[in-house]
Amino acid sequence: MSTPYGSDRRPGPEGEQEEPVRVRDRRRIDPLTGEVRSSADAGGQQAAGAPAGAAPGGEPEPEIELDDPRIADLEKQLEERTADLQRVSAEYANYRRRVDRDREGVAVGARVSFVSDLLTVLDDIERAEQHGDLNGPFKSVADKVVGVATGLGLESFGADGELFDPALHEAVQHEPADAPGPTVTVLTAVLRRGYRMADRVLRPAMVMVADRPESEAPAGAEVPDAPAGGPGPAPSPDEPTNPA
Repeated sequence: MSTPYGSDRRPGPEGEQEEPVRVRDRRRIDPLTGEVRSSADAGGQQAAGAPAGAAPGGEPEPEIELDDPRIADLEKQLEERTADLQRVSAEYANYRRRVDRDREGVAVGARVSFVSDLLTVLDDIERAEQHGDLNGPFKSVADKVVGVATGLGLESFGADGELFDPALHEAVQHEPADAPGPTVTVLTAVLRRGYRMADRVLRPAMVMVADRPESEAPAGAEVPDAPAGGPGPAPSPDEPTNPA
């Protein structure tokens, strides 16, 4: 091919035609538009004239076969890395739950420790209210103290007529039933109120109890069953007894 200045091949010293001179534009800024060229554009200009499927060095790219053992090795490594990632994610999730549970336990323990010191103050406020001395500024302060304790989750329990629960009540006096038959134990007097917070009993209620017939049990209360292995009904005189 000829150019305005003649042929693009120059004669050699012995009349042979030498390879044409190729000029590659490696400038990063296009002189016509003034814009910065991307690496893909520069690479496309440098690779212009190279055959398709050839490497930059002029060598053809190697073909990958489906039964290449390297593929199986890479798949095995991918499965191992995926399993490691899943295991680490599960461990981190368990760690987060454990930390949140421990943090909540510490917060509840701090509230329990603080409110436990206020129980005697609450007892004094309750006795003052029973005697009619809770009035004026003292009543305002007492209401604020009770409000703070209640806001922290403090609950009181123990009232006349409730069923006796040894996990919640401390009986100091027991009055047996007068009439025979099945009975239930109920509270007849509350000497000191009990308190609990969340699932912790801070102080059991000090109460007086008495046995009452089941018909007098509070509405909606669950009557405890007879203990297992207790005495059953007396046998009839006509029924034979088994010898020991």
